[in-house]
Amino acid sequence: MSAIRLENAAKAYKSEDKKDKRKHFAVRELNATIEQGEFVFLIGSSGAGKSTMLKLLGGEISPDEGAAYIDDVNIARYFGPWKARLTRTFGIVGQQTMLIRKRTIMENLLVAGRARGMQRKARAAAEKALGLVGLPGVGDCYPAELSIGEVRRVELARALLSSPPVLLLDELTANLDDDTIWDVLHLLNELNSKGTTIVMATHASQFVNIMRRRVITLVDGRIVGDVKNGKYGDIV
Repeated sequence: MSAIRLENAAKAYKSEDKKDKRKHFAVRELNATIEQGEFVFLIGSSGAGKSTMLKLLGGEISPDEGAAYIDDVNIARYFGPWKARLTRTFGIVGQQTMLIRKRTIMENLLVAGRARGMQRKARAAAEKALGLVGLPGVGDCYPAELSIGEVRRVELARALLSSPPVLLLDELTANLDDDTIWDVLHLLNELNSKGTTIVMATHASQFVNIMRRRVITLVDGRIVGDVKNGKYGDIV
């Protein structure tokens, strides 16, 4: 994989008021290219469009205007056998947990691994991923037995299962203490140094400022800043 690109991408949503027929845009006129091996922070206030931009980059949703591309191929063309390739390309951690409440952590990871075609290697990959995020002993636990921070780290382990070339992370560090955030960022830095592309939406300004990676700033659904080696507040 060489690059992911948004070209004049926009996503609209319906108003809760049934009488309101206007288009309300979560994001619009998004133009950005994420090169292979980059580490990019998406910043902005709540509702600025960070989550929507991540979903457009990962093909979870389709733009209503413009387009999203992987290696110059429109993501809209990824269906049938190509859809499986899309799934293998991205490791995604959203704001809402994807863990199945009535299954153990290991069972959850095995389900995710097998969905990515990992069959016989799923358990070994799950054990490795849990070790990477610092939770080697939680396989037999249920999600409700873990803290919110531990659940977030399990979500990261789930995303890492098939060693995807791209990680799309939405507020991964929310509800983590500072020491755990540093551990997670150290792991992400290590993965990035080996070529993994990382795009991370976050409000953790102090860590963005220390790491000084590329920073894309969104305001009201539009990109208003794109700074190499940036920091929180460079633009707004």
